[in-house]
Order: sequence, then C-alpha cells, then structure tokens
Amino acid sequence: MPAERPHLFLVRLSGDLSTKASWTRSRFVRRLRDNLRDALESEGIAARVRLTRTRLFVDADDARAAAVLARGFGVQSVSRAERRPAPSLDAVVEAGAELFGEAVRGRRFAVRARRVGDRDRIAIRAREVERELGTALLPNAAGVDLDHPEVTAHVELMEDGAYFFAERLAGPGGLPVGVEGRALALVSGGFDSAVAAWHLLKRGVGLHYLFCNLGGRSHELGVLKVMQVVAQRWSYGSRPKLFAVDFDAVTHELRERTQTRYWQVILKRLMLRAGERVAAEIGAAALVTGEALGQVSSQTLANLAVIARATELPVLRPLVGFNKDAIIADAGRVGTAELSAAVAEYCAMVPRRPATAATREAVEREEAKLDPATLERALSDRTVFDLRALDPDKISIPELEVDAVPDGATVIDLRSRAAFGGWHWPGALQLDLDRALASYASFARDARYVLVCEFGLKSAHLAERMRRDGFDASNFHGGLRGLLAHAEQRGLASRELLGL
Repeated sequence: MPAERPHLFLVRLSGDLSTKASWTRSRFVRRLRDNLRDALESEGIAARVRLTRTRLFVDADDARAAAVLARGFGVQSVSRAERRPAPSLDAVVEAGAELFGEAVRGRRFAVRARRVGDRDRIAIRAREVERELGTALLPNAAGVDLDHPEVTAHVELMEDGAYFFAERLAGPGGLPVGVEGRALALVSGGFDSAVAAWHLLKRGVGLHYLFCNLGGRSHELGVLKVMQVVAQRWSYGSRPKLFAVDFDAVTHELRERTQTRYWQVILKRLMLRAGERVAAEIGAAALVTGEALGQVSSQTLANLAVIARATELPVLRPLVGFNKDAIIADAGRVGTAELSAAVAEYCAMVPRRPATAATREAVEREEAKLDPATLERALSDRTVFDLRALDPDKISIPELEVDAVPDGATVIDLRSRAAFGGWHWPGALQLDLDRALASYASFARDARYVLVCEFGLKSAHLAERMRRDGFDASNFHGGLRGLLAHAEQRGLASRELLGL
C-alpha cells in the first residue's frame, strides 16, 4: 500500500453532470477524473484521484492541489477535509468537537451535516449530527448563527466514514473539457476572444486556436502570452495548439482592391474561411469568436449575419449578449485581463464610415475582386505552437530585446503616469503607447532607445515599429520585472520593489 498523503480533498461534481443519464454521467465523470489527474501532474503535484458516484476524492502531497482542482471544468467546489471513522453518532460528535473546537472559540457558528450516497446504508442522521455537535461546540463559542455564521462546521456522512471541513473553494462548474467535441477559436489577444474561449471550454468543448496576424511578431508575442494562460490554467486534459497565419498580404490586397467601407466585414469573412480550412484539418466541428452584438460597427446584427455566411461551419459566439464590463470582469477570473490590456490595437483597417448593414450581395461583389490564392499562400505558411509546451520565459523576440540598459540610452516607459510615479528607471521618459506611436518619427535618429512596459508587449510593438523605420530601438526583456531586477543589480532599486 502506498503511504497516505497528507492532504485529502473532496471534489463535488457540477450540477450539469448530475442531470445526465447514468451512462453519460459515468463517461463525463471519468473524463473529469482524467482531466484532474492531468491538472495535478502538470503542476508537479503528486496525487491519487479516486472516483465514486457522487464525489471525487483526491489525496495529494501539496496543499496547492485545492486551487488547481478548482480550475477544473465540471467541478462545483473543492474542500480540504479530514476523514474519520463513523461507527456511531457519538464518534462523529467527538471527532467534530476535536476538529472544530478551536475554530469556533469566541465566534458565532453553524453546523451543516448531510448524508451523501446510499442513505439506506448510512444509519446516522444529519439532523442528529447538527444538534449534538452544535451542543458540544457551543460552550466555547460566542453563539449559534444559522444565517451568517463566522465559522461553518461541515460534516458529510458517507458509507466509509465522516468527512469534516470548514470551507468550500468554488469551482467553475460546467462540463469537463473534451466531452462535447472540438472547435477552433479565432483569437486576437484582446479581452473578448480569450473570454469566449473560456466559456466554450466551460461547456466541455476542446479548443484549438487560430490567430490571423495583423500586427507583426509583437502582436504574435502578445497573443501567445494571453492564450498560454488559457491553455495552461484551464485546458487540462487537452493539448491546444495555436495556428498563426500572417495576414499581411491578405490585408494589403484587401486595401488595394475593395471598397473601404466593407473592409472589416470582408476581413472577418476571410478569417472565417481560414478557420474553416484549419478546422477541416483538425476535425473541429465549429468556429468560435468573441463577437458581442453591437460592440463595434462590424458586429451589428446585419453584419454578423453576412459574416457568418462565409462558412458552412456553425459560428459560436458565446459573448454575443455580454456587456464589455462583464467581459473584462471574466477576463480577470480567467487570468488574462492584464495581458489583454497590454496587447495593443493592431488593426489599421478601420474606415471612417464603415458599413453597418452590409448586404451579402454587395460583400460578395467586393470579394470577387480578391485573388483566393493569397489566402491559400498565407495558410500554407502558417506557424503552429503547442501552447502547453511553451516556456513562458522564452516567449519573446530575442533580436528585439536587451537585458541591460546601455550607457547613454534613452529609456521610454510606456506604463501609466501613476505607475511611472511609483518607480521608474532614472532619467526615463514616460509616454503612453498611443502618444509614442504618433510621435516617435520626430525622435532623434542618432540616439539609442530602450522601451519598457508592464509585460514587454506594448514595448515590443513599439520597438518593432521603430526598427522598421530605421531607429535603434530595443525592448527590455521581461518587462517591468526584468528592468527592476536589472536596477537592483545596479543599485538603483530595492529588493522590496521586486515584489510589485
């Protein structure tokens, strides 16, 4: 027998699983078990995952397992628990008094007990446990509060014993990734596409990703960083790939040959066609986008209808009814909000008077002016990234980067004025990205520039643009953290700042 691991976790199943027929439920729960095993292994946590009809039990070597398990789609909640034998009501009460005695001292509490599993085989009644354990705990507590307790003593009675816990860590619910097939999500690095992907993963859809690059390698860098968070934190049980397609020639031809007012609608139709091609190769049954109705001119109801007609695959839009603030809030939960905020707006194809009610006939007349071979060439030259295999510290553009500030270089800090005021490299200039992009052409051309921002994304974009125009510009590797570490080595920042 293997040695008993120190941490036991109860994993409760999502309500979506409890409504399934027996065979389907069994299949889904087995997939959840396998996904959680992959999650723990990916995080370097040794654990054993056991399955019953109503619960998953995880014995782990590391308390971090709770947070990892709580990111599993199909998980309703997770609790660190203590298991004790339950031969009698007195034994359960004695164990509960021992485990919760200190926690309730001087505080108001409640006891919540329930029987889980085959109730006919569990002789102890939940109400009896609540009454007797509450009585045992009361002398040291400040009182009982069933509505708003400071401490809740939970007891789950099962056939093999009683499980005691004080807290529940909420999971995302939904369905285990992979039980609903596969789709291809179109992503841009912004808030919307990453959150849309997260919502489809939550419904059990395994995802791969297509990125149609409009902004060069720095745009690709930003998208990789954003989608790696989705892949490495939320895609357990799958190996998502990102297909990166350079759309530079496609957009050049679009600008040269079609009416300006239809650019955005046609561009999105071309992206869907690219997605349809990739989807056919990987066996994806649908395309996913982050479009929300009415959010921008290309996302009017009329335009969305015309865009969707570009492909025979269903186009899933999980955010279609979301407000922007709700999308950004979800991005915070996903863990992509700060990175997406740092991904600059790269699309230069924003006409002054875009079509808000394009007709299919008008759009198809404009599309007929394009050479289909241009898109085919872009697809054939695509790059494929295994998102879960990428080393986050190596997602960069080495030829653009420096890890030290050369003597005499001008440091341009693209963070906010408030962040700049907290700490900055001595002598650095503060500019937001929009101002820097608009004004760098007037910078001295005989100077050397080092650019920095929070994550090295906006600064990489600016460095790439400046180099393209003949400037000696570099991005500081590692963003603000990298610059702080360098400043500490030079005696220009304290170790405390490195915790920012």
